[in-house]
Formats: sequence, structure tokens, C-alpha cells
Amino acid sequence: MSNRKNPSVVIIGAGMTGIALVVKLREAGITNITLLEKATDIGGTWRENRYPGVACDVPSHAYTYSFEPWPEWDKFLADGSQIHEYFKMVWKKYGVDKVTKLGQLVTSCSFDDNSQQWTIKTQAGDAYTADLLFSATGILHKPAFPNIPGLDSFAGITMHSALWDDSVEFKNKKIGVIGVGSSAVQLIPELIDMPGTDVTVFQRTPQWLVELKNKDYSTKDKAAFRADAGKMARVKKFALGIYQLGTTALTGDSLKDRLMHRLFAWNAKRYLEKSIADPVLREKLTPKYKFGCKRVVMNSTFYPAIQKPNAHLVTEGIEKITPQGIVTKDGKTHALDILVLATGFDPAAFMRPMNFTGRNGLSIDKAWETKIQAYRSLMIPEFPNFFLMLGPNSPIGNYSVIDMSEIQAEYCIKVIQRWQQGGLDVIEVKPEAVAQWRELLKSKMGHTVWKSGCQSWYLDADGDPLTWPDKWASWVKMMREVDFSVFKPGQATEKKAA
Repeated sequence: MSNRKNPSVVIIGAGMTGIALVVKLREAGITNITLLEKATDIGGTWRENRYPGVACDVPSHAYTYSFEPWPEWDKFLADGSQIHEYFKMVWKKYGVDKVTKLGQLVTSCSFDDNSQQWTIKTQAGDAYTADLLFSATGILHKPAFPNIPGLDSFAGITMHSALWDDSVEFKNKKIGVIGVGSSAVQLIPELIDMPGTDVTVFQRTPQWLVELKNKDYSTKDKAAFRADAGKMARVKKFALGIYQLGTTALTGDSLKDRLMHRLFAWNAKRYLEKSIADPVLREKLTPKYKFGCKRVVMNSTFYPAIQKPNAHLVTEGIEKITPQGIVTKDGKTHALDILVLATGFDPAAFMRPMNFTGRNGLSIDKAWETKIQAYRSLMIPEFPNFFLMLGPNSPIGNYSVIDMSEIQAEYCIKVIQRWQQGGLDVIEVKPEAVAQWRELLKSKMGHTVWKSGCQSWYLDADGDPLTWPDKWASWVKMMREVDFSVFKPGQATEKKAA
């Protein structure tokens, strides 16, 4: 153990959360930090996702760090490339680059009971030790591939939307897209508008879309933002206020909340009805589940695009994939040149697939064998001095992940400061704290829209929440305070007592 005043810290992942952690920890006086990044560039989600049309559905001024508002956004809803540019700018401006080691894919993390330290090993053959370990690998980083017979037999080009191949020529090609989620509705219009393409969209479940129009920020707009930081703050506050209303409508149980949910649902249905002229197509695009039971998609380009002559929506189930294309359950073969899998991500991967072990060699797979859980999303029994950023039951969905990361970072720092002062021998929660946390989540789940019956990545296999099942404001309030009674006394205290 190095000195607690300035402990050694390793952070895995140089995306938006990893960058924020370095800045926040330094503000708290902790400077012995190493940030490990698997790739040769930073940026996480916004480095990985490069498909045509990729953008954030949270307004750009609301998708910035609290310590670095930015007047240079080109659009109200920023393109992925500019978001990546923003993170790289912050990474350099705040000197995060000085503690970053690129090309360091972490393969294993193990805790040693004797030294009370973590050992982190990478594919490059390097090893690091740390008093404190953070996983900032993100929520949706491991692409999910569909289990369809014959997927590997397709003779054309196959790619996942999160593993985009920029070298592929799409012009004059027959393209199939599986999926109509958030990435798909951004991508599909771009493919449809490419010269000579013929695009077939294979939809399993329609999505509720809320119209969210984009707008360009002019040179004059940017100058106004530069001249008045308060203007940026007001735009951010207004945008996040609307998103908070949305989360309240999905999770609240008062009459006002239920009426708000009906209003949002009515608005989405009205957008569908006014946008899709053909009643047959409109019926195919109409969800049969409650608004918000699956992640609500913010978009204004998909409905116009799917009605173009070179666009086709197929709702028949997929039977198999052949070298020629996709065979649907009605026996029809859809010949394709390119197959795009817009099938999302594994929402329960977190730090995996690395080999991750805590006390006595306990693996994370064993610890999570029956239930993926972490106290307040951040801490796991038997994995001391470890924080899982954006872990299970973080309030993911339609809100700014940057705000979540900053709030979680501030909570972690409060815990670390108690540990630095000697109030905790180790940072480790009791198993009963996790059980109580799970009961709290279940008690809040009953009145949410996610219990209305649809299948969603918001729920685990048991139907329990993977996201925070309550209002954003209640989560923020809860995270302001640390209940130190949930922590184990630790090895040193136990030895003294003996």
C-alpha cells in the first residue's frame, strides 16, 4: 500500500468517464493516476461508433462536462465526430493525456489480500499495481450479434454498426439492415440517400420515436455562446429539464406523472400518424407496447426515409441467412450485397470479458452468477478498493451520461476521502448492503413503465431493473450522501479487534 494521501490509481478506459475521473481526482488532490486505454486513440463510444449519421440524441450543450462548457458546437444535436473532437480537446487541455497509456487492452485485474493492492495486466505484456481501481469501460461497449442460423455463411459484406468499415463502398448496392433501434434510425436514412442503393430494413419490434429536429449553429450563434457563458448554461438547463420530465413520466407514480406519460405517448403517436401516409406501413411501425417500455428513440429522419422508393420495411421474422441474403419466415429470399447488423450491445458486459478477480480469487463471473448487482451501481462485495463506473442500475436511458459520470465520481471521492482519513481500512461494502439495495430497487420498480410487459435491455433475465427505476432527481439526491455504515470494517480493523 502506497501512502493514502496520494494513493496509486488505475482507471480502465479513456472515454468520457475516464477523462472525468482524472480531472475530478486531481481536484481532490490525488495525482498518482494511470489511465489505460485499449485503443490507439481515446474517446470510447465516440471513437468506436463511426457509422454514417451517428449523433447524440442529447443536445450538445447538455452533453458537456460541467467544468468545460463549449461554445463551438456546430449543431443542436452534435455529430459523433465532433463529440469525439470535444473529448480529445478536454483530454489534452486538462493534461489527461500525460497520464494516459494507449494500446493497453486490459486482460486481467486481481486483488491481493496481503498487499491490499490490485494488479492489472494488459495484452501488451505490461503490469500495473494500484491502491484504487476504477473501471470506466462504459455501459454499451460490447456489440451484440444476433443468433441467426447461417449468419457466417453470407457471401457479401457483413458489419456491425459499432464496428464500421469505412472502406466499404455502399453506392449501387443492395443493403440489408437488421434492427430499428437508436443507431439504426440514424444510419438507415443515410444508406437510403446514397446513390443507387436499395435498402431493406428487417424489423422485429417497432420503436416509439419522438421527433427531435436538429439545427445548425451559425457563426453568430457560436459568437454569442462565447460572449455569454450563461447562454450555454441556460440551453443546457432547458434541455436537461425536458429530459428529466421524460424520465419522471416513465418512472413516477403520481397522477401528474401518469398524465405526463400520456402526453409524451400521445405526442409520439401523433408524430407517427402525421409522418406515415400509408396505413399499412404505419401499422407496421406502430409499437404494441407502452411508450417508454423500450428506450425512446429521438429522431426526425427515419420516418421520411423509410417511405422512399428504394426503402423496404420487412416485418416477417428471419428464418435464416444464406450466401445470397436473408430468408424470411414467409419463404422469401431477400438478395443482398451488404448486411448491416444494427443489433445493439450487451448491456450487462461492464468490465468483462477481462479476467477479473477479487478476494481469494473470486471471479466476477462467479460473483454475478445469479444476479448482476453492485451497491449504488459502484461497489461489489469481495472486490475491495474498486469502483465500477456506470455499473448496473445507473440511470441510463434518455439522459446525459456525462452528468451521471460526474455525480458518481464525486460520490466515489467522498468514500475515498474517508478511507484516506483512516475512517475505512478498505473500501468494501457488506453483502447485506447489496441485498438492501436490491430490495430498494424492487420497491421502486412496480410503478414504472418497464413493468408493463415488454422485453427490454432495461431489465435483466429475472425482470429486475438494470437501470435506475425512479426519477433522475431522486437518484441525484441519494448520491449526494454516503452511508458509511454499509462498509466492512476491513482487515486491519479486524486484526486490531482480535
